[in-house]
Amino acid sequence: MEAILREQKISARRDRLRTMMSSSGGVYDRMLSRVKAQDETKEKVGMAALMWVSHSERPLRVDELCYALAVEIGAADLDPENVPSIRALLNCCQGLLVVDKEAFTVRLIHPTLHEYLSTRPHLFDRAHSIIAETCLTFLNFQRFKSLPTSGLPDPVREPFLGYSSIYWGIHAKRGLSGCAKSLALELFDNYDNHISIKLLLAHVLNPDDFSDIKRFSSFTGLHCASFFGIVEVVAALMETNNCDVDRRDCVGNTPLMWATQNGHDGIVELLQKRGGVAPRHKRKKVKGLLPPEPRTRKRRRESRAEVM
Repeated sequence: MEAILREQKISARRDRLRTMMSSSGGVYDRMLSRVKAQDETKEKVGMAALMWVSHSERPLRVDELCYALAVEIGAADLDPENVPSIRALLNCCQGLLVVDKEAFTVRLIHPTLHEYLSTRPHLFDRAHSIIAETCLTFLNFQRFKSLPTSGLPDPVREPFLGYSSIYWGIHAKRGLSGCAKSLALELFDNYDNHISIKLLLAHVLNPDDFSDIKRFSSFTGLHCASFFGIVEVVAALMETNNCDVDRRDCVGNTPLMWATQNGHDGIVELLQKRGGVAPRHKRKKVKGLLPPEPRTRKRRRESRAEVM
Protein backbone atom coordinates (compact mmCIF):
# COMPACT_ATOMS: atom_id res chain seq x y z
CA MET A 1 0.00 0.00 0.00
CA GLU A 2 2.84 2.40 0.77
CA ALA A 3 4.37 1.72 -2.62
CA ILE A 4 1.06 2.42 -4.35
CA LEU A 5 0.42 5.63 -2.42
CA ARG A 6 3.88 6.97 -3.29
CA GLU A 7 2.67 7.34 -6.87
CA GLN A 8 1.24 10.83 -7.44
CA LYS A 9 -1.14 10.09 -10.32
CA ILE A 10 -4.24 7.89 -10.14
CA SER A 11 -3.24 6.15 -13.38
CA ALA A 12 0.20 5.41 -11.97
CA ARG A 13 -1.33 3.96 -8.81
CA ARG A 14 -3.55 1.68 -10.88
CA ASP A 15 -0.56 0.52 -12.92
CA ARG A 16 1.42 -0.19 -9.75
CA LEU A 17 -1.50 -2.16 -8.25
CA ARG A 18 -1.95 -4.13 -11.49
CA THR A 19 1.74 -4.98 -11.55
CA MET A 20 1.70 -6.11 -7.93
CA MET A 21 -1.36 -8.29 -8.45
CA SER A 22 0.15 -9.95 -11.53
CA SER A 23 3.11 -11.01 -9.40
CA SER A 24 1.09 -11.63 -6.23
CA GLY A 25 2.57 -15.10 -5.76
CA GLY A 26 5.95 -13.65 -4.89
CA VAL A 27 4.37 -10.99 -2.68
CA TYR A 28 2.40 -13.60 -0.73
CA ASP A 29 5.46 -15.86 -0.47
CA ARG A 30 7.26 -13.06 1.34
CA MET A 31 4.29 -12.20 3.54
CA LEU A 32 3.83 -15.83 4.57
CA SER A 33 7.53 -16.04 5.31
CA ARG A 34 7.04 -13.21 7.79
CA VAL A 35 4.19 -15.09 9.45
CA LYS A 36 6.35 -18.20 9.78
CA ALA A 37 9.36 -16.22 11.01
CA GLN A 38 7.54 -15.23 14.21
CA ASP A 39 7.90 -17.15 17.44
CA GLU A 40 6.14 -20.53 17.59
CA THR A 41 2.98 -19.30 19.34
CA LYS A 42 2.38 -16.38 16.96
CA GLU A 43 3.11 -18.51 13.91
CA LYS A 44 0.62 -21.13 15.09
CA VAL A 45 -2.12 -18.54 15.64
CA GLY A 46 -1.43 -16.78 12.34
CA MET A 47 -1.46 -19.92 10.20
CA ALA A 48 -4.52 -21.31 12.00
CA ALA A 49 -6.43 -18.07 11.37
CA LEU A 50 -5.52 -18.14 7.68
CA MET A 51 -6.65 -21.78 7.49
CA TRP A 52 -10.03 -21.01 9.03
CA VAL A 53 -10.75 -17.96 6.91
CA SER A 54 -9.71 -19.65 3.66
CA HIS A 55 -11.64 -22.89 4.34
CA SER A 56 -14.78 -21.73 6.17
CA GLU A 57 -18.17 -22.26 4.54
CA ARG A 58 -19.14 -18.61 5.00
CA PRO A 59 -17.39 -15.44 6.21
CA LEU A 60 -16.61 -15.76 9.91
CA ARG A 61 -17.49 -13.02 12.32
CA VAL A 62 -14.65 -11.67 14.43
CA ASP A 63 -15.88 -13.35 17.61
CA GLU A 64 -16.47 -16.67 15.81
CA LEU A 65 -12.89 -16.81 14.57
CA CYS A 66 -11.46 -15.88 17.97
CA TYR A 67 -13.49 -18.59 19.70
CA ALA A 68 -12.62 -21.18 17.05
CA LEU A 69 -8.92 -20.58 17.67
CA ALA A 70 -9.45 -20.94 21.44
CA VAL A 71 -10.87 -24.48 21.24
CA GLU A 72 -8.45 -27.25 22.21
CA ILE A 73 -9.50 -30.37 20.30
CA GLY A 74 -10.78 -33.04 22.68
CA ALA A 75 -11.04 -30.69 25.67
CA ALA A 76 -14.01 -30.92 28.04
CA ASP A 77 -14.68 -27.17 28.07
CA LEU A 78 -13.46 -23.85 26.72
CA ASP A 79 -10.84 -21.89 28.62
CA PRO A 80 -11.83 -18.21 28.22
CA GLU A 81 -8.20 -17.19 28.68
CA ASN A 82 -7.37 -18.96 25.40
CA VAL A 83 -9.56 -16.59 23.35
CA PRO A 84 -7.21 -14.18 21.51
CA SER A 85 -8.06 -10.56 20.91
CA ILE A 86 -8.73 -9.62 17.30
CA ARG A 87 -5.84 -7.18 17.42
CA ALA A 88 -3.39 -9.86 18.50
CA LEU A 89 -4.78 -12.23 15.88
CA LEU A 90 -4.36 -9.73 13.05
CA ASN A 91 -0.81 -8.97 14.18
CA CYS A 92 0.02 -12.67 13.98
CA CYS A 93 -1.25 -12.74 10.38
CA GLN A 94 1.13 -9.95 9.31
CA GLY A 95 -1.46 -8.05 7.27
CA LEU A 96 -2.90 -11.04 5.38
CA LEU A 97 -6.24 -10.76 7.21
CA VAL A 98 -8.41 -7.70 7.61
CA VAL A 99 -11.71 -6.94 9.35
CA ASP A 100 -14.69 -5.89 7.24
CA LYS A 101 -15.98 -3.14 9.50
CA GLU A 102 -19.46 -3.07 7.96
CA ALA A 103 -20.16 -6.80 8.30
CA PHE A 104 -17.78 -7.28 11.25
CA THR A 105 -16.33 -10.34 9.54
CA VAL A 106 -12.72 -11.35 8.91
CA ARG A 107 -11.52 -11.79 5.34
CA LEU A 108 -8.35 -12.29 3.35
CA ILE A 109 -6.68 -9.07 2.27
CA HIS A 110 -7.41 -9.69 -1.45
CA PRO A 111 -9.18 -12.34 -3.61
CA THR A 112 -5.84 -13.25 -5.18
CA LEU A 113 -4.69 -14.47 -1.76
CA HIS A 114 -7.48 -17.04 -1.77
CA GLU A 115 -6.32 -18.21 -5.20
CA TYR A 116 -2.76 -18.37 -3.92
CA LEU A 117 -3.72 -20.45 -0.86
CA SER A 118 -5.99 -22.79 -2.85
CA THR A 119 -3.08 -23.77 -5.12
CA ARG A 120 -0.89 -24.63 -2.12
CA PRO A 121 -2.82 -27.26 -0.12
CA HIS A 122 0.38 -28.30 1.69
CA LEU A 123 0.18 -25.08 3.72
CA PHE A 124 -2.83 -26.37 5.66
CA ASP A 125 -2.59 -30.11 6.10
CA ARG A 126 -5.91 -31.70 7.12
CA ALA A 127 -7.73 -28.36 7.14
CA HIS A 128 -11.29 -29.74 6.96
CA SER A 129 -10.50 -32.49 9.47
CA ILE A 130 -9.17 -29.96 11.98
CA ILE A 131 -12.18 -27.69 11.51
CA ALA A 132 -14.57 -30.63 11.97
CA GLU A 133 -12.71 -31.77 15.10
CA THR A 134 -12.84 -28.23 16.50
CA CYS A 135 -16.57 -27.82 15.84
CA LEU A 136 -17.40 -31.22 17.34
CA THR A 137 -15.26 -30.59 20.40
CA PHE A 138 -17.17 -27.35 20.91
CA LEU A 139 -20.57 -29.06 20.54
CA ASN A 140 -19.54 -31.72 23.06
CA PHE A 141 -18.94 -29.15 25.80
CA GLN A 142 -21.21 -30.01 28.72
CA ARG A 143 -22.90 -26.60 28.86
CA PHE A 144 -24.34 -27.09 25.36
CA LYS A 145 -25.70 -30.54 26.17
CA SER A 146 -27.82 -29.01 28.90
CA LEU A 147 -29.03 -25.90 27.04
CA PRO A 148 -32.84 -25.86 26.69
CA THR A 149 -34.37 -25.82 23.21
CA SER A 150 -37.20 -23.49 24.26
CA GLY A 151 -35.46 -20.68 22.41
CA LEU A 152 -32.49 -20.03 20.14
CA PRO A 153 -29.25 -19.14 21.96
CA ASP A 154 -27.86 -15.62 21.86
CA PRO A 155 -25.08 -15.56 19.22
CA VAL A 156 -23.32 -12.84 21.20
CA ARG A 157 -22.99 -15.05 24.28
CA GLU A 158 -22.22 -18.23 22.30
CA PRO A 159 -20.61 -16.88 19.12
CA PHE A 160 -19.21 -20.14 17.72
CA LEU A 161 -22.22 -22.35 18.45
CA GLY A 162 -24.12 -21.48 15.27
CA TYR A 163 -21.26 -22.18 12.87
CA SER A 164 -20.36 -25.43 14.62
CA SER A 165 -23.94 -26.71 14.56
CA ILE A 166 -24.61 -25.92 10.91
CA TYR A 167 -21.30 -26.68 9.19
CA TRP A 168 -19.42 -29.34 11.17
CA GLY A 169 -20.81 -32.09 8.95
CA ILE A 170 -19.76 -30.42 5.71
CA HIS A 171 -16.17 -30.24 6.91
CA ALA A 172 -16.30 -33.80 8.28
CA LYS A 173 -17.55 -35.14 4.95
CA ARG A 174 -14.64 -33.46 3.17
CA GLY A 175 -12.04 -34.72 5.61
CA LEU A 176 -13.19 -37.23 8.23
CA SER A 177 -10.42 -38.18 10.65
CA GLY A 178 -10.61 -40.91 13.27
CA CYS A 179 -10.80 -38.19 15.90
CA ALA A 180 -13.71 -36.42 14.17
CA LYS A 181 -15.57 -39.72 13.82
CA SER A 182 -15.16 -40.46 17.54
CA LEU A 183 -16.28 -36.93 18.47
CA ALA A 184 -19.34 -37.24 16.21
CA LEU A 185 -20.33 -40.53 17.83
CA GLU A 186 -19.81 -38.95 21.24
CA LEU A 187 -22.14 -36.11 20.26
CA PHE A 188 -24.79 -38.55 18.98
CA ASP A 189 -24.55 -40.68 22.11
CA ASN A 190 -26.39 -37.92 23.99
CA TYR A 191 -28.13 -36.18 21.12
CA ASP A 192 -31.75 -35.91 22.34
CA ASN A 193 -32.78 -32.25 22.20
CA HIS A 194 -29.19 -31.04 21.77
CA ILE A 195 -29.34 -27.35 20.89
CA SER A 196 -27.35 -27.94 17.69
CA ILE A 197 -30.34 -29.83 16.23
CA LYS A 198 -32.52 -26.74 16.52
CA LEU A 199 -29.85 -24.48 15.02
CA LEU A 200 -29.31 -26.85 12.08
CA LEU A 201 -33.01 -27.25 11.30
CA ALA A 202 -33.63 -23.52 11.69
CA HIS A 203 -31.01 -22.99 8.99
CA VAL A 204 -32.19 -25.60 6.46
CA LEU A 205 -35.99 -25.54 6.86
CA ASN A 206 -38.45 -22.98 5.66
CA PRO A 207 -39.67 -20.78 8.56
CA ASP A 208 -43.25 -22.17 8.49
CA ASP A 209 -42.05 -25.78 8.71
CA PHE A 210 -39.59 -24.92 11.47
CA SER A 211 -42.17 -23.05 13.55
CA ASP A 212 -44.41 -26.15 13.58
CA ILE A 213 -41.79 -28.22 15.45
CA LYS A 214 -42.48 -28.68 19.15
CA ARG A 215 -39.88 -31.30 20.09
CA PHE A 216 -36.56 -32.08 18.41
CA SER A 217 -35.62 -35.36 20.11
CA SER A 218 -36.82 -37.54 17.21
CA PHE A 219 -34.07 -36.06 15.00
CA THR A 220 -31.41 -38.65 15.78
CA GLY A 221 -27.71 -38.94 15.06
CA LEU A 222 -28.58 -41.20 12.12
CA HIS A 223 -30.82 -38.51 10.65
CA CYS A 224 -28.05 -35.93 11.09
CA ALA A 225 -25.26 -38.07 9.62
CA SER A 226 -27.52 -39.03 6.70
CA PHE A 227 -28.35 -35.35 6.13
CA PHE A 228 -24.63 -34.49 5.85
CA GLY A 229 -23.76 -37.67 3.94
CA ILE A 230 -20.99 -38.97 6.23
CA VAL A 231 -20.81 -42.64 5.24
CA GLU A 232 -18.41 -43.82 7.96
CA VAL A 233 -20.52 -42.33 10.76
CA VAL A 234 -23.77 -43.72 9.32
CA ALA A 235 -22.19 -47.18 9.07
CA ALA A 236 -21.03 -46.99 12.71
CA LEU A 237 -24.46 -45.88 13.93
CA MET A 238 -26.16 -48.71 12.04
CA GLU A 239 -24.10 -51.24 13.99
CA THR A 240 -25.76 -50.23 17.28
CA ASN A 241 -28.58 -52.37 18.64
CA ASN A 242 -31.15 -49.59 18.92
CA CYS A 243 -30.70 -48.26 15.38
CA ASP A 244 -34.03 -47.75 13.57
CA VAL A 245 -33.31 -46.85 9.96
CA ASP A 246 -37.00 -46.15 9.22
CA ARG A 247 -37.65 -43.80 12.14
CA ARG A 248 -39.33 -40.52 11.26
CA ASP A 249 -37.94 -37.35 12.77
CA CYS A 250 -39.63 -34.14 13.89
CA VAL A 251 -40.24 -33.03 10.28
CA GLY A 252 -41.47 -36.44 9.12
CA ASN A 253 -38.29 -37.52 7.35
CA THR A 254 -36.48 -40.84 7.66
CA PRO A 255 -32.66 -41.00 7.38
CA LEU A 256 -33.11 -42.38 3.87
CA MET A 257 -35.25 -39.42 2.88
CA TRP A 258 -32.61 -36.94 4.08
CA ALA A 259 -29.90 -38.82 2.17
CA THR A 260 -32.03 -38.98 -0.98
CA GLN A 261 -32.96 -35.28 -0.87
CA ASN A 262 -29.31 -34.26 -0.57
CA GLY A 263 -27.96 -36.66 -3.20
CA HIS A 264 -25.85 -38.82 -0.86
CA ASP A 265 -25.88 -42.02 -2.93
CA GLY A 266 -23.48 -43.89 -0.65
CA ILE A 267 -25.80 -43.37 2.32
CA VAL A 268 -28.85 -44.38 0.27
CA GLU A 269 -27.16 -47.64 -0.68
CA LEU A 270 -26.19 -48.39 2.92
CA LEU A 271 -29.69 -47.76 4.28
CA GLN A 272 -31.43 -49.72 1.54
CA LYS A 273 -29.23 -52.75 2.25
CA ARG A 274 -30.41 -52.58 5.85
CA GLY A 275 -34.03 -52.54 4.68
CA GLY A 276 -34.69 -48.83 4.85
CA VAL A 277 -37.55 -47.71 2.63
CA ALA A 278 -38.36 -44.15 1.64
CA PRO A 279 -42.15 -44.07 2.16
CA ARG A 280 -44.46 -41.97 0.07
CA HIS A 281 -44.58 -38.80 2.07
CA LYS A 282 -44.93 -35.09 1.45
CA ARG A 283 -41.40 -33.76 1.79
CA LYS A 284 -40.59 -30.63 3.71
CA LYS A 285 -39.13 -27.81 1.67
CA VAL A 286 -35.46 -27.48 2.54
CA LYS A 287 -33.46 -24.39 1.61
CA GLY A 288 -31.11 -25.09 -1.27
CA LEU A 289 -31.44 -28.87 -1.00
CA LEU A 290 -34.57 -29.86 -2.88
CA PRO A 291 -35.29 -29.32 -6.59
CA PRO A 292 -38.14 -26.95 -7.41
CA GLU A 293 -41.58 -28.52 -7.37
CA PRO A 294 -42.98 -29.44 -10.83
CA ARG A 295 -45.46 -26.96 -12.24
CA THR A 296 -49.10 -27.98 -12.65
CA ARG A 297 -50.98 -27.29 -15.89
CA LYS A 298 -52.93 -24.52 -14.16
CA ARG A 299 -49.74 -22.82 -12.99
CA ARG A 300 -48.23 -23.12 -16.47
CA ARG A 301 -51.33 -21.48 -18.01
CA GLU A 302 -51.16 -18.66 -15.43
CA SER A 303 -47.47 -18.13 -16.24
CA ARG A 304 -48.21 -17.91 -19.97
CA ALA A 305 -51.00 -15.42 -19.31
CA GLU A 306 -48.67 -13.24 -17.27
CA VAL A 307 -46.10 -13.25 -20.08
CA MET A 308 -48.74 -12.39 -22.69
